[in-house]
Amino acid sequence: MNLHEYQGKSILKSFGVAIQEGIVADTPEEAVAAAKELTELTGTQWWVLKAQIHAGGRGKGGGVKLAKSIDEVKQRATDIIGMQLVTPQTGAQGKKVNKILVAQDVYYPGESKTAEFYMSVLMNRMTGRNMIMYSTEGGMDIEEVAEKTPERIFKEEIDPKTGLQAFQARKIAFNLGLSGNAFKEMTKFVTALYKAYDQTDSAMFEINPVLKTSDDKIIAVDAKVSLDDNGLFRHPDFAAMRDTSEEDPTEVEASQHDLNYVKLDGNVGCMVNGAGLAMATMDIIKIAGGEPANFLDVGGTANAARVEQAFRIILKDSNVKAILVNIFGGIVRCDRVAQGIVDAYKNIGEIPVPIIVRLQGTNADEAKKLIDASGLKVYSAIQLKEAADLVQQVVGK
Repeated sequence: MNLHEYQGKSILKSFGVAIQEGIVADTPEEAVAAAKELTELTGTQWWVLKAQIHAGGRGKGGGVKLAKSIDEVKQRATDIIGMQLVTPQTGAQGKKVNKILVAQDVYYPGESKTAEFYMSVLMNRMTGRNMIMYSTEGGMDIEEVAEKTPERIFKEEIDPKTGLQAFQARKIAFNLGLSGNAFKEMTKFVTALYKAYDQTDSAMFEINPVLKTSDDKIIAVDAKVSLDDNGLFRHPDFAAMRDTSEEDPTEVEASQHDLNYVKLDGNVGCMVNGAGLAMATMDIIKIAGGEPANFLDVGGTANAARVEQAFRIILKDSNVKAILVNIFGGIVRCDRVAQGIVDAYKNIGEIPVPIIVRLQGTNADEAKKLIDASGLKVYSAIQLKEAADLVQQVVGK
C-alpha cells in the first residue's frame, strides 16, 4: 500500500527522523492557513507547495512550487489543487491532485553549503536481506544515476539476526563524505530511518532528497513509502491511511471482495486460483500469441459467489475479447468450481465474450461433464496449452 508524502513523513517523525515540516491542505484557503501556522511553528518565510499523488517526478510536471508570500501561496495552491498532474511515473493520463502539502522552506536564502543525498531502505530479493541503498547524487532520478554513474550508488545489507549496527550507520555517513556534526546527524538519521522501516512492516522507504542543511542538520525533504499489505493487520492506523482515489477503481472493487486483481493491457481475461498459476497462465497466453488483460487470483475458495464477482470485474474491461479460467482443484473440488461458473454465467446473463475453462485436479472429469452439458457458450479444455490455443482461436474469430 502506497502512502502520500505527508503520511510517510508523519511515520518518519514518530520514529525520530528529522523531516521538513509541513501541513496538508485540501483548498487554497486551507493552504494559506497552513502557511501562516508553519511560520509560527518554524519561522519560515517561504513555503514549498507539493502535490500529493502516488507518483514521483512531481516537480517536472509542475506539481512542486515555491511561494515567497502569502498571496503566492494562495495562487500556487489554486494552480495545483485540481490539476491533472502528468509525471514520468503517471503515464500520459496523469493523476488528479486532491491535496497539497504546504512545507517549510529548508533551503535557507543566501546559503550555499547544502548537499542532497539519495537514500532508500528495501528488501534485496537476491539475498533475502534488507538493505540501505544510498548515493551522493540526491535530488536526481536514481535510475539515471545507476545508468550513468553506478559507482556513486552504495548498498549496505543488514543481517536480520543483528539488525543495523552502529558501524554500518557510520560507514554510510563516511561514504557520503560527511564529517563533524553532519556526520553525527547522519548516523542518527540512518538509525532512525531503518527502525521506522523495520517496525512498520514496510516494503520500501525512499527519501530523495535527504538534505544536509547549511548548519549541518540532516532532514528528509521527501518521503515515498510503500507498506507491506500482509503486515497491515498489525497496523490498523496505517491501513486507515489508504487513499483509494489514487488506485484503479476496478482493483479497489476487487480488493473489497478479497480478489487479487491487476489490470494489464491485453485482450484475454485470466481467472485462476494461486499467484504462481496466474503467472504461468499469462506466460502460456503470451506463448500462444495472445496478450493477458489482467492478473486475477480468486484464491483457494473459488466458490460461485467469488467466481461471479471475478467475471463481473473482468468484464468491466472493454478490451477483453475472451476469458480463460484456469483452476487447479487441490483444496477446492473442480466440480464445485464448474457449477459455480455455470451459476455465475446464468446470474450475470448473456456474457458477450467466449469463456474457456480448464479445470484440473479433484473431480476434474465431473467438472468437464458439467461444463459441456451446460449448453452455455463455454469451452472446456484439459491441457493448459490446449486452453491457450483455444483462446487464440476464439479471439481470432
